[in-house]
Amino acid sequence: MVVGAFPIAKLLYLGVRQLSKPIANRIKAGARRSEFFKNYVCLPPAQVYHWVEMRTKMRIMGFRGSTIKPLNEEAAAELGAELLGEAIIFLVGGGCMVLEYSRQAANSRRKEEELAETINSLQTQLGEVALATETLDAQIRELNRLLLSLPPAPATNDTKH
Repeated sequence: MVVGAFPIAKLLYLGVRQLSKPIANRIKAGARRSEFFKNYVCLPPAQVYHWVEMRTKMRIMGFRGSTIKPLNEEAAAELGAELLGEAIIFLVGGGCMVLEYSRQAANSRRKEEELAETINSLQTQLGEVALATETLDAQIRELNRLLLSLPPAPATNDTKH
């Protein structure tokens, strides 16, 4: 029984993506605890996200020119940590997709190179066969010429009386 190649790379990518979720959760927890991380990494994207989301909702409902109050620090830190966690998972997934694409492209390139090598080998063999055929054809013509140049054999009477 022939066993096909186990897609170890795909399994590895899936494992990396699954491991990225707890890592993202740890980073989120660290972001909530660290003042620097909270103030400079979590809060600004959370406030921008909140502003864009609220502006879009207000426009959809027909309110224009309404001022949007920023989130309080605790809610913004929580939203920023969630955005950070989702961004990490998204980046890991995107990285896995890029790696899989490059792996597939390399396999495709390798197969194309093997096919081109096979075609070149077959063309070389075809040229060798054509040369051998021409050589044999020339030898046959030479033998025919020699046979035709021989004097005819004397006729012998094999009739016994």
